[in-house]
Amino acid sequence: MAARILRWLDITVFLAFVAFVIVTGPRDVAWWSGLTVVACFTPFWIAARWQLGASFSVSAQAKHLVTSGLYSRLRHPVYVFGTPAVVGAIAALLGFEKALVIGVIVVGLEIVRARREERVLGRVFGSEYEAYRNRTWF
Repeated sequence: MAARILRWLDITVFLAFVAFVIVTGPRDVAWWSGLTVVACFTPFWIAARWQLGASFSVSAQAKHLVTSGLYSRLRHPVYVFGTPAVVGAIAALLGFEKALVIGVIVVGLEIVRARREERVLGRVFGSEYEAYRNRTWF
């Protein structure tokens, strides 16, 4: 039960933040644009997390190799879709300039995290992971 709560905690907090932004946001161009990005990317982020299932972990672990659904094309769809959703929400609340700065930081952190995960998966799954890596994008 605790693992399931932890698996969905970031998305739950994010959705609460989006609700806050919707209610309190400035309703300017950045607000509309940011919420549009949120609306476009969040469903894919949730789908990626759902498809990852019990393989989700906060730290880099190799429970089993997920290669179906969004993971059949992308190695890191949680990052590919979650990052723009978060940056969009930040843009909606704080504006484009602050979202750009925060976005650059978040993208850098996500790349580091993805590379760490790839090392762990490569160590555990070896040639199976290498073949998967060769047929997918980030």
